[in-house]
Amino acid sequence: MVKLTQTVQKGGCAAKVAATELRSILNQVQFPNAHAELLVDGRHFDDAAIYKVNDELSLVQTLDFFTPILDDPFMFGQVAAANALSDVYAMGGLPKTAMVILAYPIATFEKNWVVALLQGVADKVKEAQANIVGGHTIDDDTLKLGLSVTGYCDTRKYWTNQNCKDGDVLILTKCLGTGTHTAALKRQFVNESEIMDVVNSMRQLNSVPSMLNSKLYSAVHAATDITGFGFAGHSFNMAKASDKLFDIKFSKLPLFEGTLESLDRGYLTKAHRTNRDYIKDSANLSALQELEILALCDPQTSGGLLLSVDPIHADEVLKEVKTQFPHSCIIGDVKSKDGKEFLRFS
Repeated sequence: MVKLTQTVQKGGCAAKVAATELRSILNQVQFPNAHAELLVDGRHFDDAAIYKVNDELSLVQTLDFFTPILDDPFMFGQVAAANALSDVYAMGGLPKTAMVILAYPIATFEKNWVVALLQGVADKVKEAQANIVGGHTIDDDTLKLGLSVTGYCDTRKYWTNQNCKDGDVLILTKCLGTGTHTAALKRQFVNESEIMDVVNSMRQLNSVPSMLNSKLYSAVHAATDITGFGFAGHSFNMAKASDKLFDIKFSKLPLFEGTLESLDRGYLTKAHRTNRDYIKDSANLSALQELEILALCDPQTSGGLLLSVDPIHADEVLKEVKTQFPHSCIIGDVKSKDGKEFLRFS
């Protein structure tokens, strides 16, 4: 079977347009005035949009697709689905319907590969208790796969990246390092069986909202998921949207086994550089070593959720989340911003 990662130059969320470039482009586009019912749009780089249906119900809407990050079609389908569904969970919503986005070279791709891809997607959407309701396919030179997802949330309470409060505790639910480990896979220095902890993490649904009772759900003031802009980029977006300073202890960040070693061997992507450029003027990195900075800028695919939690209930939230995300941990806290820095690492 062809190795999917060998058919593309970039894989997974590392293929995203660099955050600095994206912000520059979007700043030049005149978007139409938002409807009054549009509660959350893309101006703060939130993970999904929220559109009010009535006083109790709102829609959560997102899409995500990318090129292969794994060689096994079924596994890649699962990761692509989990990654797209994650945006709804990051808003505190629950996914309900999904439409498949699929591009592949019809002349060279075996039908059984496509079947395996879609079966991986279908199984993961079923696990999320959502429905596949259609999709769109095109003949293209390179494989691209993802989902357009619609979910529900309560109009009166949902999560964004804009509501961090002074004193909040920051919780991260998954390990970091998918970018460097999958870069090693693409260069054929490792195979998937050697990085199954990474693969299984990327396949895991970020279904945190469904795990929390009403009290603990409301204790989460803000959230985002960690994907292609790396931990540093997405935490910066969240801190900037909330106009707060995130004080983060690097030693508390969960890393996959061998992540720093993989970075030291040079298993990097272009996104390691562009992610670093994105945060260089807004983050205090002076206490860190070079490999630690690379870990912060490592582009994640289907990474974990970063939660900004009321300190009164932080231990309860962490205990609940750990039942399904055992590597979850408290990695820092939120402070008032007193300068140009949005991130401070120690």
